[in-house]
Amino acid sequence: MEINCPETLAEVTAAFEAYEHALVTNDLEALDGFFWASDFVLRYGISEHLYGIEAIRRFRATRASGDLDRELTRVSIVTFGRDFAAANAQYRRTKSGAEGRVSQTWVRFAEGWRIVAAHVSMPKLAV
Repeated sequence: MEINCPETLAEVTAAFEAYEHALVTNDLEALDGFFWASDFVLRYGISEHLYGIEAIRRFRATRASGDLDRELTRVSIVTFGRDFAAANAQYRRTKSGAEGRVSQTWVRFAEGWRIVAAHVSMPKLAV
């Protein structure tokens, strides 16, 4: 299995960056398109456990959108073969300074790269 094939890594990185832009601009239609449209997709959030695309859509439509801007402080993307990738990032919210992390599992489908699982957390890290 080829790890980090340059072409595949570039595709996933572009998808990750486009998702990040949609997230901070609260582009709900674009955000919806990044997730696998399936009952099997899941997103564990800071205080929610979302199973299935409909639960993710409902969450996005009602979440607070006042502190979305963030700076990515560290990003790690690894591809496995040409159809599977893991993306992880640490971030700092621009307005509040809150720190968090996100993990995403990406799979290439006929329609393109989609997130099949995501986990977001905002731990209070000890210094």
